[in-house]
Amino acid sequence: MSHHHQFYIDGEWVEPFARAMLDVEDPSIEEPFTKIAIGSRADVDRAVSAARRAFASFADMDVADRLALLRRILAAYDARAEDLARALSREMGAPIAFARDSQVAAGKAHLVATIGALETFPFCEQRGTTRIQKEPIGVCALITPWNWPLNQIVCKVAPAIAAGCTMVLKPSEVAPLSGLIFAEIMEAAATPAGVFNLVNGRGDEVGHALAAHRDVDMVSFTGSTRAGISVAKAAADTVKRVAQELGGKSANIILRDADLDQAVRDGVEACFGNSGQSCDAPTRMLVPAEWHDDALQIAREAAEGFCVGNPQEDGVDLGPVVNLAQFNKIQRLIDLGIEEGALLVAGGPGRPDGLNRGYYVRPTIFGHVTADMTIAREEIFGPVLSILSYETEEDAIAIANDTIYGLAAYVQSGDLDHARRVAGRLRAGSVYLNYPAWDTSAPFGGYKQSGNGREYADWGIHDFLEIKGIVGWGKSDG
Repeated sequence: MSHHHQFYIDGEWVEPFARAMLDVEDPSIEEPFTKIAIGSRADVDRAVSAARRAFASFADMDVADRLALLRRILAAYDARAEDLARALSREMGAPIAFARDSQVAAGKAHLVATIGALETFPFCEQRGTTRIQKEPIGVCALITPWNWPLNQIVCKVAPAIAAGCTMVLKPSEVAPLSGLIFAEIMEAAATPAGVFNLVNGRGDEVGHALAAHRDVDMVSFTGSTRAGISVAKAAADTVKRVAQELGGKSANIILRDADLDQAVRDGVEACFGNSGQSCDAPTRMLVPAEWHDDALQIAREAAEGFCVGNPQEDGVDLGPVVNLAQFNKIQRLIDLGIEEGALLVAGGPGRPDGLNRGYYVRPTIFGHVTADMTIAREEIFGPVLSILSYETEEDAIAIANDTIYGLAAYVQSGDLDHARRVAGRLRAGSVYLNYPAWDTSAPFGGYKQSGNGREYADWGIHDFLEIKGIVGWGKSDG
């Protein structure tokens, strides 16, 4: 049975108070393929009330029981993996292999990492005669984006459960079906009633109502910096905690002791993954000035090797971007790059040849980009790479840090100690040396306008906890 027209509240699938519906579009054909119900303040009130009623008993649940719940969720998630992949491919245009191997796999990886972290997580410690206790913060509003739906749902839901919090999830209305399947997973895992609730809706309605709600103790939000500011303002009147993972414009510094060919090719691939729709994508490649033209040739060859097309077909590397608004934004920024004097090396405006329908973007490379150009400063969120040059290493570090964002940075070097020294000077929450494997135990979050708080493994659990000091407790029993 489809739950597209329902919400999951207090352990049951319920009808919305109002019968407002929203089309869900397939970006590969530019046509709606289903509708979802969208909520109102009344639906938010019902969900928050359910979470509030469930909080006291769930907060007191033994860690062993919360671990058992997370393991049941993991088993139910595995059982629905193919359903999740197909929903993601349809709602956001992810190539089906990428949906399976990256999008769905990311959610599973976070469940596994959170389970591992909870097994040894220290909820209390002794400092002299003071006892430090870490306790669940309360009812949490979880607001997640469309670009990595399961990654962001799981790396909020799993640590909230580990901490003993109850929650209301609002998935992106652009890509909501994976969130509805996730709610079915939570039901299948016998999650206690009221612990997990889902209400679909628009950010300026349901998201705002959750952020401003007096009975919500914390908001965990992932999305654009613009939307994050709105969430923080809505939350301010009730002085609730707000954890945010926002935009990025990540620099990728290729040092003079790097293998240029490999570094550039891998950098193009890292930038274009998920059709460029990743907040931590390395979208600004910095190369030594004397290597600039060689880097452009390598990048052109790499870009031309990407297959853009129907996400349901085998062998496709890049599907469409998620919707018309995103497509138009990317086209505007590509046009601005040309107007402001950047050299168009590959790709450019319009759809790839042979694709006349769908929000497909040509994999685009710009060279001779300067740090003051719009494409070097704004988050494009599409398969567009800007290549800048630098004279000295000091210049490269200064250019990398010259941004309002600070989510991620990348350093490529043949000398690991050299890369480490540069990493230490970059103002970013994550720095990746020589394109390492993804690490779900590493903290993820940003400096500056890329947000606050950290996600993944035990770092995520900390965000959902309050810290209590009981002074005069006495000596530790152990």
